Amino acid sequence: MRHWLFVLPLVLLSTLALAQTQPLKTLLREKRDNRRVLVFYGTPSGGLTEQQRKLQLAQPELEDRDMDVITIDASSITSADQQFLEQTYKLNPKLGFIGWLIGKDGGVKETYRHPVDPTQLFGLVDKMPMRRIEMRKKQ
Repeated sequence: MRHWLFVLPLVLLSTLALAQTQPLKTLLREKRDNRRVLVFYGTPSGGLTEQQRKLQLAQPELEDRDMDVITIDASSITSADQQFLEQTYKLNPKLGFIGWLIGKDGGVKETYRHPVDPTQLFGLVDKMPMRRIEMRKKQ
């Protein structure tokens, strides 16, 4: 069964859902060097809905920071994607909600065990060397 990915930035987070047509590993590889990615794993009642709500109003800030958000419902993840998350990001499905901030270099910059506030997230991203260079170029 294919799971659903919710990819931000979105105009309406709750109405735009993209069915995954490629493995998560491939999707993340394609975003490397161009986008920062937040990957959230869990269930709607276990934090995913809350995380989406928190990020919904922060769409302009996400876009300004070249960020995409991928939300994975634990109840419908493919076995290949689950194995990829377990091996690459040390996913423990028993923990429930988990999120990773993945930098443009493909490395994990932060791991979240609870829904994260956008202000905290943007503070961390804005301290990253690549982001500082981007901010200087925009001035």
